[in-house]
Amino acid sequence: MLLNQFQSIEKTTNGYLIHGDHADVMLVFMSDDVIRIRTSFERSFKESSYALVTTAWKDELDDLFKDERTCITALDIPYEETDKKITFVTGTLKLVLRKQPFSFQLYDKSGELIYQDLKERAFDCDQLGRLTHYSRVDRDHDHFYGFGEKTGHLDKKGKRLRMSPKDAIGHDPEFGEPLYKHIPFYIRINDQVKSAVGLFYNNSYDSVFDMCNEISGYWDRYCYYQTDGGDLDLFLIGGPAVSDVVERYTWLTGRSALPTKQSLGYTASTMYYAELDKDCDEEIYKVIQKHFDEKIYIDNFWLASGYSSGEKDNLRYIFNWNNKRFPDPEGFFEKMSSMGINVIPNMKPGILKNHPYMDVFKKNDVFVKTPDGKDDYIGRWWGGYGKFVDFTGEQGRNTWKELLKETLLEKGSKTVWNDNCEYDGIEDRNAQCDCNGKKGTMAEMKIIHSNMMAYVGRQALAEMYPNERPYIINRAGYAGIQRYAQAWGGDNLTDWRTVKFNISTILGMGLSGCANMGCDIGGFAGPAPEGELLLRWIQSGIFQPRFCMNSANSDNTVTQPWMYEEHLEEVRAAYAQRYRMMPYLYSLMRHAYETGIPAMRPLFMEFPDDVQCYSDENMTFMFGPSVLVANVVEKGAKTRKIYLPKGTTWYDMNDNYRAYEGGQLIEIPVTLASVPMFLRGSAVYLTTEDVHQASTDVMRQLDLVIGAEDDCNFVFYDDDGHTKDFEKGVYSRTDIQVKAGDRTVISFHKEGSYQDTVETLTLCVVSKEKGAYWVTVDGEEIPRFLVREYLDTAACGWYYNLTDRTVIIKCPKPDKKDFDIVLSCEKFDLIGMVLDED
Repeated sequence: MLLNQFQSIEKTTNGYLIHGDHADVMLVFMSDDVIRIRTSFERSFKESSYALVTTAWKDELDDLFKDERTCITALDIPYEETDKKITFVTGTLKLVLRKQPFSFQLYDKSGELIYQDLKERAFDCDQLGRLTHYSRVDRDHDHFYGFGEKTGHLDKKGKRLRMSPKDAIGHDPEFGEPLYKHIPFYIRINDQVKSAVGLFYNNSYDSVFDMCNEISGYWDRYCYYQTDGGDLDLFLIGGPAVSDVVERYTWLTGRSALPTKQSLGYTASTMYYAELDKDCDEEIYKVIQKHFDEKIYIDNFWLASGYSSGEKDNLRYIFNWNNKRFPDPEGFFEKMSSMGINVIPNMKPGILKNHPYMDVFKKNDVFVKTPDGKDDYIGRWWGGYGKFVDFTGEQGRNTWKELLKETLLEKGSKTVWNDNCEYDGIEDRNAQCDCNGKKGTMAEMKIIHSNMMAYVGRQALAEMYPNERPYIINRAGYAGIQRYAQAWGGDNLTDWRTVKFNISTILGMGLSGCANMGCDIGGFAGPAPEGELLLRWIQSGIFQPRFCMNSANSDNTVTQPWMYEEHLEEVRAAYAQRYRMMPYLYSLMRHAYETGIPAMRPLFMEFPDDVQCYSDENMTFMFGPSVLVANVVEKGAKTRKIYLPKGTTWYDMNDNYRAYEGGQLIEIPVTLASVPMFLRGSAVYLTTEDVHQASTDVMRQLDLVIGAEDDCNFVFYDDDGHTKDFEKGVYSRTDIQVKAGDRTVISFHKEGSYQDTVETLTLCVVSKEKGAYWVTVDGEEIPRFLVREYLDTAACGWYYNLTDRTVIIKCPKPDKKDFDIVLSCEKFDLIGMVLDED
């Protein structure tokens, strides 16, 4: 059944209702750049969204999300009507409805066509009740990114993608499909027009995206979204920049939660640490001490589900403690905390028949039901058949919350790790969910449980630790999961392709609103990684917000960072680099919290005018705005090919800031120690040598690397790293502005009441053409040193390093909110007189 013909249009309180021959369409202009086009073949529009935090209508879940959701007033956009079309114009977009065949076109403010439905076949409901939305594709120039967690290369043109989350253990990193997440959002951009458009389908039913894989000779080339139920609830999101689309999508679904500093430190884990017959706690203490002894920095420990296993049957029973393995849970948390380690226990929503809390679960009626609602549904689970907690119902959520507090949080845990929450063991999609008393089916609610499991975790943490920042980790998730949880890429395969394609997986998640993401280092499923593979994986992992090594090796081994002594020096160097970058990474995560923009970014996000970036498959990415990273991801590699985007100079940070012109493909030699990083010509990059454990060490010196080819800026953000005091203005936000020229002015402007700990600044300013004439700090000229060693022992001064042609500046940080550091490279003669330009 095809929506083919327009019949009439009427004004509503927040937009328009368009009547067609076989469906009605709701039109809401949420802003100049965000337009809702909701098509219902049943001609009814129930509002019940678990994804949205910004609406312009009443929703039956408003009370549930009252602390998250804002209801705005939609724009009142007039229209012009002719016999053939209806036109709506906002401040930035023009939406055109073609009356027959019924379809939409979207133009940007310059008049460029940036999106169009497949005009003869836009909205369809087939004989099975599946709903399909078709869009026109320019096969040569369109590109498609996002879709949440996916394998393979970043551009999904030509791919067929499924949203139906699975327990996808050991999935193929290049072709495996589907995985754990369900995020029905993507960004499309034409590399000739260069104006990005986002498409978000507010629908949790299983679905398929065919991105010009299917061909029919009767139609222009097309892509489509097809869902098993619900409505075609589309949000068109204008750019023009990709970053604009991401920012507006996260305005709709929520921004990433601000992480704790500790959560950005390294996390160790393996299933085996919690699987010993007894005294697992003692073994774990030794493992943590081994990290300290080897100078492999660590902040967190994932406690695998073995802690909860039954002492007689070794089956997993969430909220249970195996007292042979952990005789004193409170003492375990206390001891680990004294070592600076956050313990993160595993949690699973399936309940086996002999669970010690089964009576509590039954009494409170917490489980998903059979389709007739009479019995608890029983499905496949770890260790046998089990029942499943219904997080769409208040009874399920409250019971889970109270047990979580009693058995884990009150014993000392401060983090929630939600595993196996895809609900893939419930095969019957007609199984009944509570849906907050309104009843619904697993067909619609399957992936919603994962978000609501994180929602409950956040509630429990807030009740136990009211002023502490919640730290939650989820394997599965629907659109909006970023506002609750850090995500990880599940049980990845130990394979050379995995270390390579996990980069694209993380980039795709970042474009889908999930800035806090990472994949298991070393691989989870399969045999132990070989030495070179583990090293390259660690070197890649140091840029991921979630930096965690986790394994369940099939050859009775445990993946650990020191397992190959021949690579230990390079491993230590990689861990040191991760912690060195903490002030930069933490600032990027604050930016993600404010805007949705991820730390790991595809090249085209920063360089939209460079057509080569849209189809680059060299697995390079931008780490924030300042640094291009090109991890070595091929076995036995002696060289690395890297495309450097045009429009800037690039400085090789591992080769004395050797300069390369942008817009070229280069090939550089690499060794096992290589982590190729290139500084953008106009950039500010932050590091410190003071932090080796994020939870205990204090940053006293901040080091800046600056490329001053053109004006640029960066915001350095700091706070206490773990409380919610930042919400009350207790933070330090320093805007670092670089004014380029022969006299380079580096301005610092601080906001916020947090008293940061930085006492000393060092600046490394790239100056390839010539050295400096003089340097001032807060208006006072500082001494020049001709011997580097004297600068190293001095409190203040500067030195021109001819090896890499950088000006090194060192000074105490002025105790004021605003100050400048000025670097003069003006011409001068040998006796110090400025040369007359005339």
